[in-house]
Amino acid sequence: MAWITKPSATQQIETRAEPYLTPSMRDTLLNEYRPRFETGLGALLPALHMIQHEYGWVPHQAMIEIANALDIKPSDVFDTATFYEEYWTHTKGEHVVAVCRSIACEFCSATACTEAVKETLGIDVGETTEDGKITLVELECLGSCGTAPVALIDEDLHENLTPERFVTLVNRVREGTYTKGGTGAVKEDL
Repeated sequence: MAWITKPSATQQIETRAEPYLTPSMRDTLLNEYRPRFETGLGALLPALHMIQHEYGWVPHQAMIEIANALDIKPSDVFDTATFYEEYWTHTKGEHVVAVCRSIACEFCSATACTEAVKETLGIDVGETTEDGKITLVELECLGSCGTAPVALIDEDLHENLTPERFVTLVNRVREGTYTKGGTGAVKEDL
């Protein structure tokens, strides 16, 4: 069997004239974050968080800008950004619905919750609805095993889910009637 090679060396990265790492962000990175760490690599996670917080994802151009600012290899930035689930290397929906897939949640019907939402939205895990409103993902553990199954809607934790309740929450997000605040904010009629 022949080796199949990737065109990594010739890959073209979409760029824009305006940097993602703005002068203000670069100053914060180099004057506030970088001095806290022995090496530039140590400041990489805060740099990635800064970019993602600002843009909702980490574009390849931003990875190169971070690498240049911290004097590290672009491949180290890419490897880190693609290793951790919390970083997005592509655009995502306006809202992120993240279902926990830990063993506790799996035993408590997380799969049924995921399947119900997939059917409701007409997308698979890792996909975004056509209107760009909702991206559905699964995460390894949300740290709420005692209230499994759980999911995040944006940054709101929802516990003790059933497929029906989860679909109701996701439909509220889609309709624009979702109330932020997690489980307590929508308990009254679920």
